[in-house]
Amino acid sequence: MGRAEVFDTAGPQPRHVAIIMDGNGRWATRRGLPRLEGHRRGVETVRQIVEACPDFGIEFLTLYAFSSENWKRSAEEVAGLMGLFRRYFRKEAANLVKRGARVKFIGDRTELAQDIQDMMASLETQSAANEKLTIVIALNYGGREEIARAARRLAAEVADGSRSLDDVNEASIGAALDAPGTPDPDLVIRTSGEQRISNFLLWQCAYAEFLFVDELWPDFNRDAFARALAVFGARERRFGAVAG
Repeated sequence: MGRAEVFDTAGPQPRHVAIIMDGNGRWATRRGLPRLEGHRRGVETVRQIVEACPDFGIEFLTLYAFSSENWKRSAEEVAGLMGLFRRYFRKEAANLVKRGARVKFIGDRTELAQDIQDMMASLETQSAANEKLTIVIALNYGGREEIARAARRLAAEVADGSRSLDDVNEASIGAALDAPGTPDPDLVIRTSGEQRISNFLLWQCAYAEFLFVDELWPDFNRDAFARALAVFGARERRFGAVAG
């Protein structure tokens, strides 16, 4: 294996990176392989990026693993993906805990098989005290539905008198989302060259920097991650203010 490339990541680094992991199926198709093989290779990329985050000073990593729209894919592909999730949770749980990672899940769990829900809850419990890196996995997730869930929670509290209408604001909506206490992402990366956010973290991405890269997810390695962070470090974030 050749020596890894070195990129200038001396500029400001993101505290929270969110990634839309796109291109697994195309990666496999271009090689004449089943689409599921692309997803398997994508799991290897997840491992690389998780391991790299602490080295780059990243505290939070959110991964878009399965959207609420992905149920529209073929039954064979969906079943294969669910099998991959099961294997990943069984195989990686101990390793993630050992590495000091805390794992959280966002999305609607109720539509997932009970054994997957149990694995998710177990991994959250096992890793709850860890502080080195927080990994948020978006599984059966849709940004609009997350906001709708938050609105229903707050509406129920207003209806039962435990919350006043005046107390429904940006802070209370943020606290009612699926992972309260998680800072908004500083950088959102989408692989595969597609330039859309696909219903991902719609509330949380209000002031995120976006970067669309050409690599398909199985090809997005540590060096590609370093390049993305270098681009982020060179940007000026103003949050609506006038440049100085």
